[in-house]
Amino acid sequence: MTIKAAFIGLGAMGAPMARHVHDKGLLAAVGNRTQAKASELANELGVQAPDMAGIAGTCDVIVLCVSADADVIGVVEALLPSLRKDSIVIDHSTVAPATAQKASGLLADSGVHFLDAPVSGGVEGAKNGKLSVMVGGDAAVLERARPVLEAYGARITHMGPVGSGQATKAVNQVLVAGIAHAVTEGLALGEALGLEADRLIPTLAAGAAGNWFLDKRGATMLRNEFSVGFKLALLHKDLGIVRGIATEAGTNRTVIEQSLADFGELMSQGYGDDDISALIRLKRKS
Repeated sequence: MTIKAAFIGLGAMGAPMARHVHDKGLLAAVGNRTQAKASELANELGVQAPDMAGIAGTCDVIVLCVSADADVIGVVEALLPSLRKDSIVIDHSTVAPATAQKASGLLADSGVHFLDAPVSGGVEGAKNGKLSVMVGGDAAVLERARPVLEAYGARITHMGPVGSGQATKAVNQVLVAGIAHAVTEGLALGEALGLEADRLIPTLAAGAAGNWFLDKRGATMLRNEFSVGFKLALLHKDLGIVRGIATEAGTNRTVIEQSLADFGELMSQGYGDDDISALIRLKRKS
């Protein structure tokens, strides 16, 4: 039986992911907090843009990609009265593991399955269908949902029970923040020393310092282009969640706390919508 999938949350990540699901012939409906955005994409792709009840009552797999914990619970509660028994809700948002577990519990009472499945790979990964998907939930449910996830996932990994996907994303965001600090601080130094970016970046990338962030953001940040990817306000939000997880786990939070302070400072200066590479603003000599 062909899966009928819906995609709710059509932002910078969600819209291209929905297009990939459509390209696989699986997308039946889209939804968004702003109905006009949902209607526009629905018209483009030739699918429906009904209300939450319409989506819940017609689709087997419903994918969420929204901004915050409250949004996830709000969408789940809106879907609940009309969801089909044995359907699957997949959440690609970055939220707390406890939020994933709460959503799963609400759905289980109605015989609906839940997978917490945050992603990594940035806007480019979403557009290219090359995201890494870290999944928490029942392995058999994941296999049923795999055709949808494979539409945009280059790597799909079952990490354990519900909440494990979000726990993995927490680790991911610490690494993202730490790498951003290292790359921006290093390139600010190279800039101050008068090194040419078109020689410096490929040289660094070819050795032990090579990484995704340097490759994708090195040249743009040195050109002061900060509209290219993941908004720093969103990473700040994610790290607030991670701080709580790390506090409970009892691990060191040096990178988390420094990142929260620095991204908070940039947000106070009006740069919240900039890519996280805007961190270089704080690394340059004053």
